[in-house]
Amino acid sequence: MFLFGFQVGDSVKPGGQGGVEHQEVSSESFIVSVLQEQASRLGVPTAILAAKNAVTNIERICQVSASPSPVPLLNLDQRKRLSCLLQTVKDLLANNVFCRSFFCQEMWKMKDPPVLEAVWHLHRGDIVGLGELLESNPAAPAVVEWLCSSLRGLCEQAESSSRDVELAGHVLSDFAIVFLQNGFQQTSELGRKLEFKKVPYICHAVLQRMLTWVLDAVGKEKQEDVSTLQAMRFWLNVFNVSVYKSAVRPDSLQQFFRHTLTEVLTYNPLLKVSDAIHMQKEWSFTRTCSLLTTLYRKLFVAFSAKESICQLQQVLETHEVNWQHVLSCVSTLVVCQAEAEQLFKDLLSHLLIKAFENYDMENMVTAFLIARQAALEGPAVFMPYSEWFKASFGNAGGHHGSSKKALVFLFEFLSELVPFEAAPYLKVHIMYPPFVPTKHRSILLEYVTLAKTRLADLKVAIEDMGLYEDLSSTDESVQPQGQALRDVEKALQIFENTRKIPTSVIEASIFRRPYYTSWFLPALLRPRVLPKTPDVRMAFIDSLKRADKISSNLYSTYTQACRAMKEKMLQDESKIETSYSKEPVEQLKAELAELRMLIVDQAKHEDVPAQIAVISDRLASVLGHSDYENEAATLNSPIQVDISAPRLEPCHQSVVDLLLTSFCQNLIAASYFNPPDRQGPCLSLFVRMMCGHRNLLPALLGRLCQLIYHQGPSLNDAHILGLAAFVIHLSESRALIPEVEANFAISQPVPEKVLSVSEYWNCLLVCRTEESFAFCLRFCTAAASYLMCKFSSYSHQDLCALLPPSLVKKLQYIVPRLCLEARGILCEEAKTDLIWSSLSCPSLNYKRASLCLWKQARFQELLKEKAFQLSFREWLLLELEVYPEKDILSASERQDFHYWAIYQWYLPAPSASGGCDGDLEKACGIIINTILDSLQRLDLGSYGQSKMSVNPDILCKLQEMVLELGCRRKLLSGCLDAQRHFVFEFLQERLKDRKHGFALGEQLWRQQELLLHRRILVGLPASALILTFRKGKKTMLDCEDFFRFVNSELKNVCSRGYALSYDITAHFFRGLLTASLDCEEWAEEGVNGVLTACQTKCPIVLFSAALWWPRLEPVLCSQWRRLFGAPLAEELERLREWQSSATSFLSSGVVFPLSGPPWISAAFLHCSVQQQSPRGRERNALRRLGTDTEQLLVSLLFFSLMDLISAKIAPKEGVDFQTSLEWSLEILQCLEERGTSWPLLFHSAEEDPRKYRVLHSAASDRHIRLLPVAFYSLTPCFHQELLTREQTFLYVALDLYIQLLRLFVEGKDLPQADQAGQSPDPAEHVSEACLLCVLQGDPLEVISTARRFLLGAIPRCPAPSFGNIRLLLDTCEELDPELGATLLHFSRPAVAMELDDELALF
Repeated sequence: MFLFGFQVGDSVKPGGQGGVEHQEVSSESFIVSVLQEQASRLGVPTAILAAKNAVTNIERICQVSASPSPVPLLNLDQRKRLSCLLQTVKDLLANNVFCRSFFCQEMWKMKDPPVLEAVWHLHRGDIVGLGELLESNPAAPAVVEWLCSSLRGLCEQAESSSRDVELAGHVLSDFAIVFLQNGFQQTSELGRKLEFKKVPYICHAVLQRMLTWVLDAVGKEKQEDVSTLQAMRFWLNVFNVSVYKSAVRPDSLQQFFRHTLTEVLTYNPLLKVSDAIHMQKEWSFTRTCSLLTTLYRKLFVAFSAKESICQLQQVLETHEVNWQHVLSCVSTLVVCQAEAEQLFKDLLSHLLIKAFENYDMENMVTAFLIARQAALEGPAVFMPYSEWFKASFGNAGGHHGSSKKALVFLFEFLSELVPFEAAPYLKVHIMYPPFVPTKHRSILLEYVTLAKTRLADLKVAIEDMGLYEDLSSTDESVQPQGQALRDVEKALQIFENTRKIPTSVIEASIFRRPYYTSWFLPALLRPRVLPKTPDVRMAFIDSLKRADKISSNLYSTYTQACRAMKEKMLQDESKIETSYSKEPVEQLKAELAELRMLIVDQAKHEDVPAQIAVISDRLASVLGHSDYENEAATLNSPIQVDISAPRLEPCHQSVVDLLLTSFCQNLIAASYFNPPDRQGPCLSLFVRMMCGHRNLLPALLGRLCQLIYHQGPSLNDAHILGLAAFVIHLSESRALIPEVEANFAISQPVPEKVLSVSEYWNCLLVCRTEESFAFCLRFCTAAASYLMCKFSSYSHQDLCALLPPSLVKKLQYIVPRLCLEARGILCEEAKTDLIWSSLSCPSLNYKRASLCLWKQARFQELLKEKAFQLSFREWLLLELEVYPEKDILSASERQDFHYWAIYQWYLPAPSASGGCDGDLEKACGIIINTILDSLQRLDLGSYGQSKMSVNPDILCKLQEMVLELGCRRKLLSGCLDAQRHFVFEFLQERLKDRKHGFALGEQLWRQQELLLHRRILVGLPASALILTFRKGKKTMLDCEDFFRFVNSELKNVCSRGYALSYDITAHFFRGLLTASLDCEEWAEEGVNGVLTACQTKCPIVLFSAALWWPRLEPVLCSQWRRLFGAPLAEELERLREWQSSATSFLSSGVVFPLSGPPWISAAFLHCSVQQQSPRGRERNALRRLGTDTEQLLVSLLFFSLMDLISAKIAPKEGVDFQTSLEWSLEILQCLEERGTSWPLLFHSAEEDPRKYRVLHSAASDRHIRLLPVAFYSLTPCFHQELLTREQTFLYVALDLYIQLLRLFVEGKDLPQADQAGQSPDPAEHVSEACLLCVLQGDPLEVISTARRFLLGAIPRCPAPSFGNIRLLLDTCEELDPELGATLLHFSRPAVAMELDDELALF
């Protein structure tokens, strides 16, 4: 009897190391001697007997199992006994008394096939290799069957028992190496393994059978038992490249993987192309069987993305394929391989070229299927199908444009697809058809007809397509009702921004009436509880109703339904907030948690792309519809964000918060183990996936606005670090983010510029208060530092492309402002490397971290790039936003900073880097322009209220510079440069850059701009308004530039019409007296000369002095005494005398003296009348005027009419309309009583070069344009005598009536006064186009009054009055045919006289 089970070690007591070795040697020799004795007795070789006994013992050990069916693994007792047995066998082998070949043959003669683990122990212990054992079996098919059965059992047992997983893994990996070494031998290895003839077949067959086992389950995943699927996943571990390490040659491994990929792609190719077209949506990455995607991902590890796609292309060209597997492979590649997008674009281009070269339908089919499949994964990984289709066929340079044959080929192909097409693809082809030359349009029309027929079969009418439909969406479940709801939301967004009915809605109401009435209006007019304050939807509905786009009956039904719902308001709101399913959100949370586990484990980073694809699918479910693709036009339409109060749907906000929280947690968790540059692309992929969901972006950007703009200072370090990193990754994916249209909750005269996502951060990161400065520093430092760490391997150019310029510019502004150390030239040794731990440390000092970043050499290199340089203008804009009282710097610190920034940094810096080239005048110009731009911009911090105060510190620096320039000009007196007033040049240039149009927004901008100009001028030293120059030995005063600016621009923002505001008037007079000091002994002469010149060159200055003299006189008299200590200059004294004469005339009844121009006397008299409270004296005073005062009276009438107009358009001036009207009528009555001719007053200065030109030139353009209204306010004083006495009256009245009609026509489509007053002082400045409405409430009433008067006056006018009216007749007939006919009828007798003796009107 053979003592194989004899355990020698058990019978020997330990006796030291030497004793053990002696006992082992003794036991080995004892067993050998026993075997030899038995062998000689039986007459067999000792080695044969040993092998036979070993097999017998193995069979006995393996049969002990109580399991009813064979299991591949042993239990603990079996494993222990087998271990002892195999140790004995190794001893026998060492003594050369064991026959391997006989042992292998006997193994296959056992009653039951060997247990897999036992075979593995034999292989692992180098007793008998698996290859040798397999080769010895006479029946290779049976061995294949046994191996496959055992391997399946091994996988199942591993998944059912956690204790066996590790052992099963070792068994599987060791066997897999053998299978690969033998099943996929290279040519160079064949000579070495000639001893194995059956093994290559067996190994290859086993791998093939096991692959088939997995692929069979792919098609019926839902029917398979979960444990079976888990077992198959365990088998897929044989495709882990790490299993083979150095045990298998790389070319063998690639051969195996390439073979496997080919087998998968060509497995069971039963599906037709038509099936693929119809079903491919179900084969996206997240919908594909996880077994298949896992297999693909493991196979792709062995290849580059290019090699994988080349292999796919080769299989497509040479084999019949399983389209489900092929398209699933495409999806997996674009999701998991970042380079795959461009490679697939290249492949598609190649396929199209081949298709059109050979007119090959197969290549066309392949191209279209691949393009659609890749697009299914969303724009984050591949371009939308509609975009690809337009890029490929939407222009004459497409492959189909080479010939008619190519064009016919394309449409034949598209036509063959039609019976199998889904509606979204047909819509793309119809709405974005291929480019077709005009002569071949019939080919396109045939296809469109066919496609529409197919859509009709699918019960999708092209007429029911939405106004803003996402044509690339493959979601066929979107019915017209759902699309109409989306259209309504989009239309409301456009209406909210423009306050106009969208063109698409107007067009739909006319050309797509069925969709408009059946779908769009019902979606818009869904009953709801109407808000107390009308919202955008109510305003939009009201606009449609006024435009007759909603019938009265339908509107009435809607309002009744809304009232009926009022009682259910609370219930409905709760339904709205909980309308989304909680289950998808919970699934999304679970997948996000799974992602976190993968991100923190660097060994599992290869699984991240697949997990992100799963998250994307869950996210689409949560958002309510799976619009994986976004049509190109939709991608290009701006995202609207209300900066002042971002509005988010509750469900969307919760999802965005979930995603942002997940990102921040992933970043912090990953940073705990590795710095950003060793974290892989996980976070980039995550953010890119979010950007691919176009319907999520408005909520995402709105939420970021809430967090950064509104809540920034309250965020903790972890939040700031997470959001900063998130912003960097958004910048990385900026190609997927449309532009942002920031709405600041107020209607602006000029539409807000659409912002890129980088510019959007600049809007959110504001520096105004101590808190916002600190937050901005922390955020920008975190963002820039994260980018420098994360992308440290990037080239300088790549880093520049990725970094948002606004973040760098904020740092350039804040760091030197807060850190004195950053204001100097950095020492070379200070340029240290950025340490990530300094940012991720909880107790972070951000000022120290920002200095660390600032001193880094690479960051300083970035600052040299033009795109990142903070210019002087940009620095000023940031500084002007600061609230001085809430600044992080004290007043003295701020002054020091301003001095450094302006005089030490920007003034000497070259213009190429944003400086001033040392040019003080250029610096002044930049400051003035920037202050004006800043004041024009909306102050976001005050939510729509314009900040009209100028930063005193910046203004102080401007004053210093202007004074310095003034001193320099005195030194250069006499040269041309000293005779130009640079301030007025700057201001005029700004106005020249804008067209002087009549659009409401343009007029409001110009009015506000001029108000700001006035504010700037008042803020400068008063003497800066006036130049001095030398003329011989005299110093002269030059006000020409000021006069020109007042006459051309500044007078148009004077609310009284004929006088400037007090501030600029007083500023000019004080500047005049101050500047006259330079004239020395000729000071009085200089002042007199300027004021005399005012009478003809700028009379509005004198009219302003008349209006403000009671306030102006003490100021000027006091200043003159201080400066000269002498009596007032002659012209100043004359002004005082005019005021005194007017006051005395009104109060004491003395004679009113006439001296100087009558209009100046009239101005002082009129202003004195306005300052007198009791009424009645004026009437008597008018009658006391002398007989030679006709021009004075007419001038009085002019000033009174200006006040009449001002009373309506500038009520804050305190002028009463009724009082002004009565005063005007009294003056007119006095003129009539004297028989004075006054109608020429209403002619423009161009038509009347002689009389009253000065008055017209001094009045604002708005007041002159409204003279027709004032004229027809005087109709109670228009009597028959006037018609007969004044032959020019009819011409004047008719001309003014035509002007009145034109005023109405210009303003008919513009807002009323309450909407137009958007300037800094709406009561002062109303657009001219609306003034007619403002003056009399109902403009038609004014026009009707004028018309009635003319219709009654024309028959009573004498024949000479009709002379020259032919000039106005055509215009009158066009604007008022009835009046024109009346005029023509009564003017006929005068025609002959007009020809013989032309009447001179002027």
